[in-house]
Amino acid sequence: MELPKLDPARPVLIAGPTASGKSALALAVAEARGGVVVNADALQVFDGWRVLTARPGPEDEARAPHALYGHVPFTGAYSVGHWLRDVAPLLAGADRPIIVGGTGLYFTALTAGLAEIPPTPDAIRAEADARLAEEGPSGMLAELDPPTRARIDTKNPVRIQRAWEVLRATGRGLAAWQDDTGPPLLPLARAQALVVEADRDWLGARIDARFDAMLAAGALEEARANLPRWDPHLLSARAIGAPELIAHLRGEMTLAEARSAAQRASRQYAKRQRSWFRARMSGWQRIAAG
Repeated sequence: MELPKLDPARPVLIAGPTASGKSALALAVAEARGGVVVNADALQVFDGWRVLTARPGPEDEARAPHALYGHVPFTGAYSVGHWLRDVAPLLAGADRPIIVGGTGLYFTALTAGLAEIPPTPDAIRAEADARLAEEGPSGMLAELDPPTRARIDTKNPVRIQRAWEVLRATGRGLAAWQDDTGPPLLPLARAQALVVEADRDWLGARIDARFDAMLAAGALEEARANLPRWDPHLLSARAIGAPELIAHLRGEMTLAEARSAAQRASRQYAKRQRSWFRARMSGWQRIAAG
């Protein structure tokens, strides 16, 4: 992937679907033109999943400064609000931030602002977790207010549950809270915003090959190390491939079945990411993967 022309004084944002090569691009920019590589992936913040979430390895971290990778405990809670608070001092730091990741909500909150929604009470979170496990997301989706239902990704159970929790806890729809959003930390006009675009078939082949590489690099051993503290309700449990590898370790499926299911889940995730980037990042510069 060719390095784009960039102003060395302005922050860089690099979004892209999983396995598209965005992290390699961010590292190349940091090495060639300076800056600190800042994580904008909601799963790479957790410790315990370096291999499975494709976090930069020690070799990459030695080539350029990195921030917000693996800094949250495996059993901890973390949200887009936490991430904004963590990234704020980096925007004011001496090193130019090169913010890279696949979590579209992080980039939207950074460049368009985030609604100050009260925290969800534990009892409501537990109720939502139980409903999702028992009936799937359809019941909660049906109960959302129409403006919120029209705005969220209705194929993403995590987003549906979050919107339902907000409505249940506050009596106000997520869309109404978002409409009261304050000013952003980094307006898009002050940044250099890039989206890596990838052909579906090319990306699918990359995703499949990368998961095989993860297995060869120790992803199964990583899952085995996390097995004693595994809880499907943890945010860290949403790492793509984690439920499948844990199921294999518990004797619920063969390794071949877990591999196939994890690759399929990763391809589905990439499809959702690409849809988000097309819908929400029309003003970003497009860069071809590969």
